[in-house]
Amino acid sequence: MELHRGRLIDHIQLVVRDLPASRRFYEAVLQVLDVPIGGIGEGYFWADELFVSSADSPAALGKLTGRHHLAFQARDHAMVDAFYKAGLAGGGKDNGAPGERPYHPGYYAAFLLDPDGNNIEAVHHGPAARSAASVKITF
Repeated sequence: MELHRGRLIDHIQLVVRDLPASRRFYEAVLQVLDVPIGGIGEGYFWADELFVSSADSPAALGKLTGRHHLAFQARDHAMVDAFYKAGLAGGGKDNGAPGERPYHPGYYAAFLLDPDGNNIEAVHHGPAARSAASVKITF
């Protein structure tokens, strides 16, 4: 198994009402962000730091998680645009078309609501140099 880790979050779990609808949405947006689905099981799927399960999954304890805002990193503006288009085609709802935002110069983002109303964003912060694409963990 191989994982790629970023800066802060080890993982986040979303407990959703309609797992197949969520899977369609997240598979669509994660594909254009170059994040593969890591695994699928009875009542859940996961991709890197994101774990999505149904309420009846043993990991969920029968309760939905409520509304969250998740922001995925994008390599460039084109990836943000592709995220938005794929998310709409995958069942998401518009929550802010791709464009510059006032948060800081170069902040280019798009926002979608997933099937459970979570605010899902893809953001490119502008030209930058990375020391590495990610921290690779193999076990």
